[in-house]
Amino acid sequence: MVRRALPIAAALAALLILQPAASRAQTPAAERPNKVVFQVSEADPAKWNLTLNNARNVQQSLGADKVAIEVVAYGPGIDMLKLESAAGARVAEAMSNGVAMVACENTMKSRKVGREDMLAGIGYVPAGVVQLMQRQKEGYAYVRP
Repeated sequence: MVRRALPIAAALAALLILQPAASRAQTPAAERPNKVVFQVSEADPAKWNLTLNNARNVQQSLGADKVAIEVVAYGPGIDMLKLESAAGARVAEAMSNGVAMVACENTMKSRKVGREDMLAGIGYVPAGVVQLMQRQKEGYAYVRP
């Protein structure tokens, strides 16, 4: 048994060494000193881009590992997170940089939109407005660009 454990331990150590330092040192969102939640509730690509610019600027100013960022989309803003979104590439880029994107399931139901219609990797919440309220209770700053 000890002989089998050594190769496994060596393989795990190699994975840790090969893994980028940034992803190893990433602080969980709940433990970051700064937190911000953005509301997107309009079907305006200019507002979507403004939100994504704001998120990027916050990360650049404070350091991506020092801020938790969440974008909550509901109402007409849900289109930002749909597959055919004009902002789809920028949304994917933001998510790859650690920005959480969440869609309101109430809006999805009322607009007859399914998860198969949405961008990969986003999260879902039962009610977008309630999510904003919860995040503010948790100490998140609230921004509506």
